[in-house]
Amino acid sequence: MSKRDELIEKYAAALKEKAGVTVDMDLLKKVTIGCGPSIYNKDSSTISANDSAEMDRVKKNFLIKKLGLTEGPTLDEGLDAVIEQYGKSDRNKYRAAIYYLLVIHFKKKSVYA
Repeated sequence: MSKRDELIEKYAAALKEKAGVTVDMDLLKKVTIGCGPSIYNKDSSTISANDSAEMDRVKKNFLIKKLGLTEGPTLDEGLDAVIEQYGKSDRNKYRAAIYYLLVIHFKKKSVYA
C-alpha cells in the first residue's frame, strides 16, 4: 500500500470516528489527490480552525478558487458547520478530511467528477 493510500485510510477512519459519516472512498481519494504534496507535510496536512488567517486561506483557495463558490456569509457558515461536525476539540484537523466535508456540505461533488 502506498503512503497516499495509507493516508486516505487514515482520513476515512477520522471522518467516520469524528464526523460520523459514511465515506465515499472515491471522492475522498480525489479530494486527497487534489491537496497535492501538502498531505505529506506535518504542518500543511492539517488545518487549525482557531487560526483566522488559515480559515481565510481555506475559504479563498479552496472554496472560492477550487469549488467556484461566491464570497459571502454562507462560506463562513459552511466552514463553521463542518468544523463543528468534525469536532472543535480536535486542535488540528486533517486538511483532506475537512475539504471532503466541505465538498459534501456545499454539494460540489461535480468538481471531482
